[in-house]
Amino acid sequence: MSASNQLNTAQKIVVVGNGMVGHHFVEQVANLRESATAAEITVLSAENRLAYDRVHLSEFFGGKTAQDLALTDEATYSDWQVDFRTNAKVSKIDRVNKLVITETGETFSYDKLVLATGSYPFVPPIPGGDQPHCLVYRTIEDLEAIQRTAESSKVGVVIGGGLLGLEAANALKQLGLQTHVVEFAPQLMAVQVDAGGGRLLKDKIEELGVKVHTSKATKVIEQGEVCRYKLVFSDGTELETDMVLFSAGIRPYDNLGRENGLEVGERGGIVVNSQCQTSDNEIYAIGECALYKNFIYGLVAPGYTMAKVAANQILATDEQASFNGADMSTKLKLMGVDVGSIGDAHGKTEGSLSYTYENQPEGVYKKIVVSADKKLMLGAVLVGDTSEYDSLLQYMLNAIELPEAPEALILPMAGDKPTLGADALPDTATICSCLNVTKGDIIEAIDLGATSVGDIKSCTKASTGCGGCSALLKNVVDKELENRGVEVKKDICEHFAYSRQELFDIVKVEKISSFEQLVDKHGTGSGCEICKPTVGSILASVWNDYILDKAQVPLQDTNDNFLANMQKDGTYSIVPRIPGGEITPEKLIVIGEVAKKYNLYTKITGGQRIDLFGARVDQLPDIWAELINAGLETGHAYGKAVRTVKSCVGSTWCRYGVQDSVGMAIQIEDRYKGIRAPHKIKFAVSGCTRECAEAQSKDFGVIATDKGWNLYVCGNGGMKPRHGDLFATDLDDETLIKYIDRIFAFYIQTGDRLQRTSVWMDNMEGGLAYLQKVVIDDHLGVCDELEAQMANVIGKYQCEWKTTLENPEALKRFRQFVNSDKTDSNIQFVTEREQIRPAREEEKINIIDVTHVSKAVALEEE
Repeated sequence: MSASNQLNTAQKIVVVGNGMVGHHFVEQVANLRESATAAEITVLSAENRLAYDRVHLSEFFGGKTAQDLALTDEATYSDWQVDFRTNAKVSKIDRVNKLVITETGETFSYDKLVLATGSYPFVPPIPGGDQPHCLVYRTIEDLEAIQRTAESSKVGVVIGGGLLGLEAANALKQLGLQTHVVEFAPQLMAVQVDAGGGRLLKDKIEELGVKVHTSKATKVIEQGEVCRYKLVFSDGTELETDMVLFSAGIRPYDNLGRENGLEVGERGGIVVNSQCQTSDNEIYAIGECALYKNFIYGLVAPGYTMAKVAANQILATDEQASFNGADMSTKLKLMGVDVGSIGDAHGKTEGSLSYTYENQPEGVYKKIVVSADKKLMLGAVLVGDTSEYDSLLQYMLNAIELPEAPEALILPMAGDKPTLGADALPDTATICSCLNVTKGDIIEAIDLGATSVGDIKSCTKASTGCGGCSALLKNVVDKELENRGVEVKKDICEHFAYSRQELFDIVKVEKISSFEQLVDKHGTGSGCEICKPTVGSILASVWNDYILDKAQVPLQDTNDNFLANMQKDGTYSIVPRIPGGEITPEKLIVIGEVAKKYNLYTKITGGQRIDLFGARVDQLPDIWAELINAGLETGHAYGKAVRTVKSCVGSTWCRYGVQDSVGMAIQIEDRYKGIRAPHKIKFAVSGCTRECAEAQSKDFGVIATDKGWNLYVCGNGGMKPRHGDLFATDLDDETLIKYIDRIFAFYIQTGDRLQRTSVWMDNMEGGLAYLQKVVIDDHLGVCDELEAQMANVIGKYQCEWKTTLENPEALKRFRQFVNSDKTDSNIQFVTEREQIRPAREEEKINIIDVTHVSKAVALEEE
């Protein structure tokens, strides 16, 4: 605690509440006041800690600590000459004498009082809802209680399917519980998304293993028969659970206003004007406890705006500052599902028109709402893909006239999409809504000497809130610097002032083998979701070490973490390698026996392999062991690595075949198997120009001629199919492999993060001709190095399944429950097709989940 010697003339500001908004007010005053003598700040926090980040609260279950989430600390407040108290809940305001009194009897005088008391979780009055393991999700203490309860639980239910409810569900799933969401309304996130978006969101959440129950009213919570509790619904159905987590909305914490004579709204909230003053001019209210024009703003961005307005009003630094409401658009990621909501998402504006695009196989739903004359954007809903969010938001916020065909903004195959670049945005355009930073603020910062995104973040705080505007911020900064003739660095993120290619070179030259080494020597901070997986991929590409070593695990995504592809129901698929599609009867029989033993759905893929769907995480090691014992190995279907080498039957069987395509396919697959790259890699080999293996649609395509092999490069299927370009003709076996080595190594070294080979070459200055000069003519003098690099990673190949089975520490992650080695035999996954025929009596089982296999087969693998 800090208490500086203040002059009696200092204006005394008391802040009640130290959440994100209360802290932002303190920060604003500390920055705006000329000296501590101009304003004496006292902060009273009811919690036992200073402000922390509630926006990223769910990351507590991903490994972040309370210290990681902290927004400030005692040293910072001391530096700002802020007097503060924790565990100091205010019980009374003496408005006549301008005093606030805490529950412990401490008294503080004020000239200006700021109420930033926030909100509290609404717990529906359900009989039985006050039992020991019925919890809420609001504070760090709540999270600690959830964690303790999870240790003795297998099943968890979240009551509430809004934004916070889905975050709470993610927390329970991360803790290893079978998770259910119960929502009274007919859909999830009814405030933010429309019925179509809510339907798809439900499907995607259930794909991740969380069961969603909509249109369910909980009547009572009783003692359970199998689990700790039983939820009884008004429709007569029941659901058993060990834990109940209430996340059914929030209510303004307005008791201080209500009990001390301030005007309060009919449904709660301390009434404020545009200056954030309450009915007592000396008292201000900001954030979720404040009611402006009969509306509570439940996002952090409007709260920050209120805090800034109140600070300017109290210090008289900008008496024109006012709060006039706020845009409630939001972009977020819920359990890995991208969701965006903009403006009038439900199309309530009179005369409004809607354009809708839905792609069920890809799990994408997009809708825009436009004015009756089709000239203005009114709102939008995005589920599964929010890539257009920034542009659509700017169209709406700045009333920018829409293109002639507005639907082109969301249709993927609409030809050249209209783009809304940084130059098209007015200076008043809000880039960061959390901190209310405009394009004009960014330009002003550049005028004052800022030369990077990091500089802009430091001086404007843009993108330091939720971080959702980071891409748009970078676009604006880069464009403005380019317009001024300043070279723009292609930094991978704020933690590394290098491109992916530069990081690759650093790792290779300095023989760096871990993320910690790299960030200590060449970066800052602790990394992010951009740089960590990128560095993980680089380390794997250079050294090809085991990716589940302790130091490498935090860098991997879900699939690499479990060496299997997660499917829509939370189970995993296993894809053993079948080089060239050639398989012996013995291995085929083992695959069938494994599928039968573990009740797995089987599918022959487009890459001539057999996918096995529906394995629980605890079953993976056992399945791998049986496959490995039969001579099979991992097919790396889960990694950004070499996947398949497709082939026709070639000259061995086909009367048109002129070369042994199967033999070449097996040689290629055995050579490059498991090598990691910026993105997945696929090969194909056709035995003649009839092209039965469809080689021209692959990253590397090989087609036989009567003189040798033609090599095609940088083709791919997917959302934007592209045929490969003919790289060289009539190659012998040795030259073919040599060229592939060089091209592949050059791509690994110079490709950008998550960049397919097709995009890599399209973006390469000189394109195909330049690549031919580098690889065939050794234009850069690097071919020996490229071949040596490829030989090194080829020589270090390992079957990651086998390595994991030999590593007891790595095997710990393959448990059904994070807090127990036991499994739950009640869990049965039944395929949609199996339900078509009636089960025989001896086959009847307890079904608690359904795997819609017919949809699951459209996975990234093929």
